[in-house]
Amino acid sequence: MLKDISKTTSKNIKMSVLISVGEHPLSARPRRAEQDARALELGLKLAPESLKILYAGSTGDSAATEVLKEYMGMGIDQLEVLDVPPKTDVTLPLLEKLQQDCPDVVLTGIRAENGESSGMLPYLLSEQLNMAMVPAITDILCIDKTTGFAEVLQALPRGQRRKVKVNLPFIASVDMAAAAPRQSAYGSAMRGHLKIDPVTRTMHDAEQEQWQISPAQARPKRLKIVKAKTAADRFKAATAKVQGGSGKVIYDNKESAEAILKLLKDEKVL
Repeated sequence: MLKDISKTTSKNIKMSVLISVGEHPLSARPRRAEQDARALELGLKLAPESLKILYAGSTGDSAATEVLKEYMGMGIDQLEVLDVPPKTDVTLPLLEKLQQDCPDVVLTGIRAENGESSGMLPYLLSEQLNMAMVPAITDILCIDKTTGFAEVLQALPRGQRRKVKVNLPFIASVDMAAAAPRQSAYGSAMRGHLKIDPVTRTMHDAEQEQWQISPAQARPKRLKIVKAKTAADRFKAATAKVQGGSGKVIYDNKESAEAILKLLKDEKVL
């Protein structure tokens, strides 16, 4: 039997949370990353005394420093910053730091809100650290260090949930369905301390220098489709014979193109 997490002392659980600087989808203003903040909220609930928060990035970025204060405003006394130069792969510094700390659980968001945003970081770390990787969790139900197992709640499509038993140690990415993070308090943010850790080895990200970043284009508007709301309507739509409408067959290419263009304008797609 696994022990309930509420009965497990937080001192016995070594937990690390990886955070990043997010970006507001409309204003592009730097902010707490939504998924990372949920991961931190989960860590504060499970192991507030032994929790370590890691951020890998440049300490010369004033906007990033303000965002880190927002994280500390959640009730964090100390936040460790790995001073990584810009345009540098953060995988290697985080890997060396986690090898030193040897945490039982590593929590992170599914993907960053800016930059590459590939979501590959937790998978790369789990491969190098030889730790299990559990994606899209919403909660950690119980941990038993004696048996070396934990039970987590994983988010599935359409609001479903699944219990997953995983070996310790493990890495988990936290889904947006997890508990919402607490508000950031100004007093706690000012009292928090940033511990700067120098990085000895770095890996230059040559691929990122070749990128051309441009604003995303608006998604095309979908044609309006009337959907059946009841089971009777769906059955009727599936079995009904297709009736001919007022359409006509057009063989001329130019006339066909004009008809398609007229339909798209009528539907306000163009």
